[in-house]
This record gives sequence, C-alpha cells and structure tokens, in this order.
Amino acid sequence: MVERVYNFSPGPAVLPLPVIEEAQRHLVALPGVGMSVLEISHRSKPFEAILAETKQSLTDLLGIPAGYKILFLQGGASLQFSMVPMNLLGGKSADYVLTGSWGQKALEEAHRTGEARVAWDGKADNYNRLPAAGELKLTPTAAYVHVTSNETIQGVQFRDMPATGSVPLVADLSSDFLSRPVPVDRFGLIYACAQKNAGIAGVTVVIVRDDLLARAPDNLPSMLDYRVHAKNDSLANTPPVFAVYILSLICRWLKDDVGGLAKMAERNVEKAKLLYDVLDKSGGFYRGHAKPDCRSQMNVTWRLPSEELEATFVKEAKTHKLHELKGHRSVGGIRASIYNAMPVEGVRALRDFMVDFQSRHAGKK
Repeated sequence: MVERVYNFSPGPAVLPLPVIEEAQRHLVALPGVGMSVLEISHRSKPFEAILAETKQSLTDLLGIPAGYKILFLQGGASLQFSMVPMNLLGGKSADYVLTGSWGQKALEEAHRTGEARVAWDGKADNYNRLPAAGELKLTPTAAYVHVTSNETIQGVQFRDMPATGSVPLVADLSSDFLSRPVPVDRFGLIYACAQKNAGIAGVTVVIVRDDLLARAPDNLPSMLDYRVHAKNDSLANTPPVFAVYILSLICRWLKDDVGGLAKMAERNVEKAKLLYDVLDKSGGFYRGHAKPDCRSQMNVTWRLPSEELEATFVKEAKTHKLHELKGHRSVGGIRASIYNAMPVEGVRALRDFMVDFQSRHAGKK
C-alpha cells in the first residue's frame, strides 16, 4: 500500500480509510451485481437499494422526523445558494446571517432572485465571531432565515442555532454535516455538499420540510424545482451514482464503526481541543482567528508572527506528512481542517509539530 499522508484539506477532504478500502474492493464489481458501481444504471435495482439505504441511514443518524424529504442533488452548495431563494422566497424577503465568506456568497445569489436583507454581519470584526444575544435583527414576516453553520475559511461555528420563531430556519451545513447530532425539526431546510464529512464531490444532500415544497413558483425550470426532485425520488435526471454510493458507505461507517453522531461529536471535540490548546498556550506565537467561544471544531485557523514564518510552517509540515495546511487566500495564515475522517493520530502529529516549530522559531519574524 502506498504510504498515506495526513490530509488537512478543507475539501475535497480526507475520507475514512475503511470506506476507501471497501470502495476499492467493490470497484470492479459490486457483490451479486457483476458490474462496477461506476457502470450500473440509476434505474437499476442495485442503485435503488443504495439510494434507499442511504436515505434510511441519514434518517437514523440524524433522527429526521416525518414530514421531511431527503434529496440528492448536484451543483454543490453553490447551486443551493440560488435554489433556496428560487423555491422559498414566494414574493417575500429573506433574512441572512453573515458569519463569513460562504454566507456572503449565499446572500449575493439571493439578491439575484429577489429581496434579501442582512440580519447580522460580522464583517467589521473580520468574521472572527458569531452574533451575540440580542444582535440579530430578524424580520417576523421573512420567508426564511439563512445561516451558515460552520464557516470553513474563517473557522467559526454555531454551537446552537438562532431561534427564529415561526420563520423557517434554512442552514448551509456543508462543512459540519454528520459531524454531530442536529435537531432537524428546528429547520425548514438543510443543505450540505458532501465533500467535507459526507463523501466526495458530486452530491449535495437537501433535507426539506414538506410544507415548504409548496412555495415554489410554477415557472421554475424543472431541475431547479425541489418539487420535481421530491416527486421523482432524486431520479428526475441521472444522479451522481458513485457519490451517492460513497455517501452510503460513510453512513455505514458512522453507524457501525463510530457508533453514531454523538460519538462522532465526542471525537471531534477531542481533536479540536488538541490544537486549540496549543494556540492558547503559545504566548501569542500562534494567534487563532476565531474568538474562543465561536471556534470551529472542523476548521482550525490561525496566524504566525509573519507570512514568511507561515510559508516555512507549511513547507516544513509536509516533511512530517502534514499536508494542505495553507490558509485560504482571503484570510491567509494556516488552516487545519479536521473533519470526521481525520484520525486523532493525525491531529496529534500536527500538535507535536506545532510545539516543535514554535520551540525552533519563537522570536523570529
């Protein structure tokens, strides 16, 4: 086997090794099928079974109640930035909570469709925190309230979602989907691209409450209409068959190997603490971007005393099998994405390297 490095990429991201190995074993031919999952028809019985299993696994893992539809779409979260307002605005305005770059992008796309207003914007603080109690300016008559649960670029994450009363809460859960339990019944709609915690690029999961499906205008293009996908069980066109298959394997891994989302959350808290402890004890050598009470458990972001040291950090890290640590170009610095599949051993290796790097470079600029 080729030696694997620790992949801290923000997405497409690290996959559980058991999932990769199972996909490898069955890539030439699925058991009892005689052909590869790359070849089977989306109308075939084998894929119908994969689709049904995946929906049931998501229902079990997340505790999705009755009255919701699970859709498997394409186009990533970026297409959902458009589909959400297209389907849900219904001539009203929506409220957007801006906690980072992805929330901003969602708002920009909403403006192309209809009216959307900013309920809170963390730009003044460089998106290093979440809204405090009383800061949200929500509209009681809004079509929905949109939030981004975890901002991968800035590294801030909601622990608890804002209360929106009778207004449906819509959330982009792309980067912390399946990383922890989620009270689905608090949401009108959830969407998440898979390539962080839930699999590979190509499939986006949408969980939408039945009553919201009726809001879509009749003149929507068919493939942008949630009702069309719900009516056809995500088979209105050819779905991303292999990506759905990998998602099904991820769900099995979470259920059978990890023991569910509560157990997964415990692992993720443990991993994040290893890195944040180094930041907090570094005496300012490592400067975390996010405020401590808003820190992400998925994407740990920090700066060093200079950009030169940051470049050296990234270069030296690769010699220790620690890859994809360069921060996003809009923020700079270092970013370690420690999604579900990142083993604790990888995070410990990064922690040890950080401690050693500081000991060798403290005082330098």
